[in-house]
Amino acid sequence: MAVNDKRYRNVAAIFGVTGLVGKELARKLLSTRKWKVYGIARNRDSCSNNRIMNIEGEAYHFISCDLLNPKETQEKLSPDVLDDVTHIFWVTWASQFPLDTRECFDENKAMMSNVLNAILPFSKALKHFSLQTGVKHYVSLQGPIFERLDKDRVYREDSPRVASGNGRNFYYGLEDLLQERLVGKVPWSIQRPGLILGSSQRTIYNFIGSLCVYGAICKHLSLPFVFGGTKECWEEMYIDISDARLVADQHIWAATTQEISMITSSTSRGRGWEAFNAINGEGYTWMGIWRDIGIKFGLEVPEENMFSEDFMFSSAMSDKGSVWDEIVVKEGLVDTKMEDLANWGFIDVLFRCPVKMLAAREKVYELGFKTKYQALDSISYWIDVMRADRLVP
Repeated sequence: MAVNDKRYRNVAAIFGVTGLVGKELARKLLSTRKWKVYGIARNRDSCSNNRIMNIEGEAYHFISCDLLNPKETQEKLSPDVLDDVTHIFWVTWASQFPLDTRECFDENKAMMSNVLNAILPFSKALKHFSLQTGVKHYVSLQGPIFERLDKDRVYREDSPRVASGNGRNFYYGLEDLLQERLVGKVPWSIQRPGLILGSSQRTIYNFIGSLCVYGAICKHLSLPFVFGGTKECWEEMYIDISDARLVADQHIWAATTQEISMITSSTSRGRGWEAFNAINGEGYTWMGIWRDIGIKFGLEVPEENMFSEDFMFSSAMSDKGSVWDEIVVKEGLVDTKMEDLANWGFIDVLFRCPVKMLAAREKVYELGFKTKYQALDSISYWIDVMRADRLVP
């Protein structure tokens, strides 16, 4: 059985430790010197281990595990390893299939089910399960929800689930599974971020990675730093930004604050869980900050040439893989391919989003979580982190 090390008050299992929020969660927990952390992911991030281990090597244990494999999950997450876990942070998802498909729904539910089957039978010390989903909880990629009628809606945590898309948002499947398996046993919470900003090379929707690669290619080839998207997405705020530092702090706050523990306890409201939007809480527009982002990359960005409705990232950058290879060699960066850091199709969708995905944060604010970040400050910070990790120049 796992040894109960009295040096550590709490023991975390972070599923998705190499992701944007997972890395920051590990760093923050370990920096307190009061936590032991098990970081679980299929593969290591070539940079995340160094940043984490520099903080508290003895308290950090990485577990390589394919959570979609039931047998491997049982073996890797056995009582001999995770008997002392007090808090679970679920910040991972299976991205093999498109969102809002039955395959994506089933795969993500199966992955969590494998973990619960492995851990719950012996988890006597478990105090809280913190699930990360997102503001996409409130919209569907299918059906009438994308009509302009919902353009200016701001979503609160009690907004109903979306009926269109046949309920195939895998967030719903994960919530229902936790309700089924944890009710009356372990309290749990849900954190719903917007566009997450962080540093990772293991994240399919990595905005900062995409932005940094784009900026580096523009500088290398002396290309204009153009925002390609709709006029509405350029001039108006269409999605909340969520700094990975804020999201990680909110996970920890929801999992450890006594008042929140009382709210999410199975006896307080009879359901054993609570949902919280996890967003920066400050407004922005791309039109207002795009030039400053370009300057951060060392680019000259004339105000009259910043925006183009015709510019598509997936078209303009599709043949730039060899350019990125040159940049990696020239700058002595971590050996990555362009696709490891950048997702041009995601950027095109983001900058052409047909409906606003804006969330309210009064709930966490009133309960005492008051952390906020400005969008430009978050972007600048995470660009610096990716540079420090030698992922980008």
